[in-house]
Amino acid sequence: MTDWTERYRPSSLSELRGNDKAVKGVREWADTWDDHREALVVHGSPGVGKTSAAHALAADMGWETVELNASDQRTADVIERYAGRAANNATLSGSSGGDDTGGRQLVVLDEADNIHGNYDRGGKSAVTDLVKNAGQPVILIANEYYEMSRGLRNATRDVEFRDVGKRSIVPVLRDICRKEGIEFDSDALDRIAERNNGDLRGAVNDLQAVADGRDRLRLEDVITGDRDRSMGIFPFLDLVLKEGESAREALQASYDVDETPDDLTKWIEDNMLKVYDTEEATRAYDYLADADVWLGRVWASQNYSYWRYAGDNLSAGVAAARDGTNGGWTRWGRPQFYHSTSDTSDEVVRAIAERGGFSMDTARRAVLPYLQAMTHHCKPRELTVELAAAYEFGEEHVSFVTGSGETTNKVQSIVEDAEDLRAERMEEHSGGAFAGVAPSTEAESEAEAAAGDGDEGQTSLAAAGGDDTESDGDAEPAAAEEDDGQSGLSDFM
Repeated sequence: MTDWTERYRPSSLSELRGNDKAVKGVREWADTWDDHREALVVHGSPGVGKTSAAHALAADMGWETVELNASDQRTADVIERYAGRAANNATLSGSSGGDDTGGRQLVVLDEADNIHGNYDRGGKSAVTDLVKNAGQPVILIANEYYEMSRGLRNATRDVEFRDVGKRSIVPVLRDICRKEGIEFDSDALDRIAERNNGDLRGAVNDLQAVADGRDRLRLEDVITGDRDRSMGIFPFLDLVLKEGESAREALQASYDVDETPDDLTKWIEDNMLKVYDTEEATRAYDYLADADVWLGRVWASQNYSYWRYAGDNLSAGVAAARDGTNGGWTRWGRPQFYHSTSDTSDEVVRAIAERGGFSMDTARRAVLPYLQAMTHHCKPRELTVELAAAYEFGEEHVSFVTGSGETTNKVQSIVEDAEDLRAERMEEHSGGAFAGVAPSTEAESEAEAAAGDGDEGQTSLAAAGGDDTESDGDAEPAAAEEDDGQSGLSDFM
């Protein structure tokens, strides 16, 4: 069965319902593109016509389109290979565009607010370079405008698409019914429009689902055919971490949100410390740990009935850990390594396992979550430096554990300080091996020490990690004094 949202997708901007001001802005951008040559960001809630507007514009202008989706496993190389080539070189038909707008090519980058973390290594900078230097029109489509980087926002124009009103949705549903030969009660179409609350695409999907196999659509058909509408992830986070009055309310919300317990755990863990104080977080982490145990049983047994117990802990448990409700607005963020299966994760876990002398599974489930909580967003800084030094982490590893951007000055400076700290401790634990030796031997020792600071260092993790209190007696290093009481994992094993 053909998807009605595709079958009846507008073929011209004039066919779009609602958002007249936004449509006018998109058309004006295209008409004047030769004058400004800026990329355009089209943003707004899902289902309000953003992607349809981009393709309808291309049809009106006679432009070819190249579409790239941000949910792809994308790197800078992929962006440059596809979108970059399309935006700077020839069109699909072989023409170079020139002054003829009909020969141009429109590059459409969907889900542009979904470029984040190590998963899209280099993707942000590649897109920013693309929009600054493109020789063809570029439209970026986003749900959350402010989830995009500041540099990308500053390099583009933007047009906001608002939720589509009921008065604009009903005529679209009426036209589709007539084209499909379906009689209808007006109340039935009104009901579909009302329950979709501005989501035109959702309304069309609902209409197709309810009308399937019917020649006439009545109000009672819509009422009995109501589909459960999923709760968005951000309202869910509001309910669990801030606004929910009871654990039961949070648990009910977990049934409605369209995410697996695995993913909900990542969302909550990455955002919880934005609103929870120390005592609340301590209680909440116990529930998240219990949720992780149940998720482990799901992975081990493939028995997905255990998901319900994970859901109980990550929703009701975490909500119950709060001392009360909180108002105001909080900017929730996607987990930095959401859906990441990169080698960085395995490298981090392997380093933890080797340092502590236990299995990879134990390192991943029992130790890594605590290290992530203790150094969230590189705070406290001294403790993060200690961690990077103990495990000989590079920038990508520190970024993975702390949830901070790999290319930020903060992460880079932490790695540099960790390297200096390792060098100092190597000398402290050398037992005087570098003192009072012949010049030639000393030179060789310095060369060995320098090699130990690099990627193939020979110093053991135990020497580099920080069992300094045993050798120095009462004269503990300053960093260890500042971090007293912060680690709790035997100084990172």
